[in-house]
Amino acid sequence: MLASLSSLTRYRQGGGDISDLPVWMGYIVSAEQTVINLERIDSLQELKDANPVLDYVERTLLILDSLPLSFWIKEVVEEVLVWSEVAKGGTLRQRRDWQRQGINLFVHNIGSAQLYLKHHKESGDREHIIHTLIATHGLIGQQIRGEVPAEENQPLQDLIHRGLLTPGELTRLLAALNQCIIAGVSFDLWTSVQQEVLDLINQIAASSQLPESPLQDRLRKLRSLQVQKGERFDNELALAMQQVDLEKLLAPLRHQTLWYVESATQEFSLDDFLKILVLSVHCANAQPEPIRHISFERLMNHMYYDYKGIKKVNVYKQRIIEKYLSGLTWEMVLDGRMPESPHLTHTVNPLQDLPDTIFFNFVFSAAAEKLIEFCIEAEKSPLYEKAVLMLFDLFDLRRDAYDRFHNEEEYLSDMNQTSDYKKVILDYITGDRVLDIGPGGGVMLDLIEQELPQVQAVGIDISTNVIEVLERKKELEGHTWQVMKGDALNLSGYVEPGQVDSIIFSSILHELYSYIEYEGRRFNHATIAAALQSAFEVLPLGGRIIIRDGIMTEPLELMRRIRFLEVDGLEWLQRYQKDFRGRQIRFELIGDREVLMPVNDAMEFLYTYTWGEEAYVHEVQEQFGYFTPSAYADFIRCTLGSRARIIESRHFLQEGYTEALQGRILFIDEHGQPASLPDSTCLIVIEKSK
Repeated sequence: MLASLSSLTRYRQGGGDISDLPVWMGYIVSAEQTVINLERIDSLQELKDANPVLDYVERTLLILDSLPLSFWIKEVVEEVLVWSEVAKGGTLRQRRDWQRQGINLFVHNIGSAQLYLKHHKESGDREHIIHTLIATHGLIGQQIRGEVPAEENQPLQDLIHRGLLTPGELTRLLAALNQCIIAGVSFDLWTSVQQEVLDLINQIAASSQLPESPLQDRLRKLRSLQVQKGERFDNELALAMQQVDLEKLLAPLRHQTLWYVESATQEFSLDDFLKILVLSVHCANAQPEPIRHISFERLMNHMYYDYKGIKKVNVYKQRIIEKYLSGLTWEMVLDGRMPESPHLTHTVNPLQDLPDTIFFNFVFSAAAEKLIEFCIEAEKSPLYEKAVLMLFDLFDLRRDAYDRFHNEEEYLSDMNQTSDYKKVILDYITGDRVLDIGPGGGVMLDLIEQELPQVQAVGIDISTNVIEVLERKKELEGHTWQVMKGDALNLSGYVEPGQVDSIIFSSILHELYSYIEYEGRRFNHATIAAALQSAFEVLPLGGRIIIRDGIMTEPLELMRRIRFLEVDGLEWLQRYQKDFRGRQIRFELIGDREVLMPVNDAMEFLYTYTWGEEAYVHEVQEQFGYFTPSAYADFIRCTLGSRARIIESRHFLQEGYTEALQGRILFIDEHGQPASLPDSTCLIVIEKSK
């Protein structure tokens, strides 16, 4: 067993005082703050009670111990591995002292190499080799990721030029070292990049001129995860290059290393990522000293928080930063101007003791930070709506995007599970061009493409994030449908009249009704009218509006009883009555766990009750039923006039509700007899006639 592993084993077993540990281990175990790349961490909560740096070093040593290597290679690599993470350790006092001494704790390979020299005063060949390997530790993998330029590996070639190592010796050392450090992160990762790593090692050892990747290739590497998820990188980059000379603006990157950039920016679109990159490079050029390192560590640390034990993207900060960047044109970037925002700005901070390193971040005002913290604390609470709406007001965000503001991936995933319910819509599509309003996860677009291949489907959504998700899905899965960003209340601004034959509103009108503040208020039937008029206006003669949405029951005065079988069911209803804003929810308590209430109030409550606690804060904001069948027909005729012919109008109980409520409630009529749930959903088809 390696000597370092023996020391680790003794430490794990609680043997000896910390002062008896090897210097490198003493630094790591005494760390008072966690310094780690959050990219591959699943839970921030776990970091509080663990030492992930020590765990990682142990994994790399175990891999090294298993490799069939010569004694001297294993000995050198062991020394490199145990010292390569020490810049992430130390007490806070030690770290302050190190910084005053000029040790770069923010570029950990360099800082660790400096600490190694601090404890190895002799300057023999062996120490120089180990120091160089620590200082370049991880750079081969980072070059593959696009984070560092090829010139950063020049010190490795110098070992050959100085005669300290032969090309073969350097190759064997680097192959073993990189297998340990990459497989220590993930064996699957090592398997996926092994050949690329070995090819790069051979290039370095051949003492040839290290080839520099073209800018486009380096950017693609930095976006590799997003490309895997379907980002249309080449198209979107070409679009950006038409607007601005990225080759010129990002030319300094040929000599600059990026730290934590992927972890900090992977949730942003390519356009936003490019703006962040250009801003950081532009600010670096303005520094009095040449900048070699640009760190995004502070931004990375701000982009995540712990949600029920799972690392979660701070979507509040993400959306606000996206809004900030959307107001930042390329002209403003070039002129050095910033969007007017009293609560958010981008900053680049140098440190006095590190003139070659800067730190890029977005800084929120104290009020904004407190409000974001409040939103996080208020999740799964009735306070959540109020907190988020204050956030909207502070940053002038659109309120109709509310239900996609948090847990958007789960929301889109849920939408993609409703395909069977929506197939009936296909029977009523006419013409060869269809517009799907609010396409969500793309389920309707997929259905049209699969079942009606001759029809061109186009999804339109107000949310940039939904459009980005759908664009990635299209690229990844090879779909032919299209998507565009647009406003359902102003379709003529995006679609030429007569150019679309069918317009689908599938489970979206109740969301427009619930979230959009139209004419100063939500839950406004005028919102539905505006959406229908907008669609009707762009249809040709014979074109159709297809509506699938919630419906209320007739007669309105019908009463029903709910007997709760769950002990907290009545508390749910009382909470819902207080939180729901669509209309007043009425009920009369007639038993220990039994209430009498209007049937439509009962159903509106049950729609939310069915979804459960996790979805409550979102579902309580929506009113699913807003018209009875006859009222809907009258409203359509009044809104669209005599040219609107209703060719289909039916309603039904959405499959799944009865099953979801079994064991939770009994639904009873006024006389105490079991009753069926009333219809929940309508299908209405409107045709434009002469």
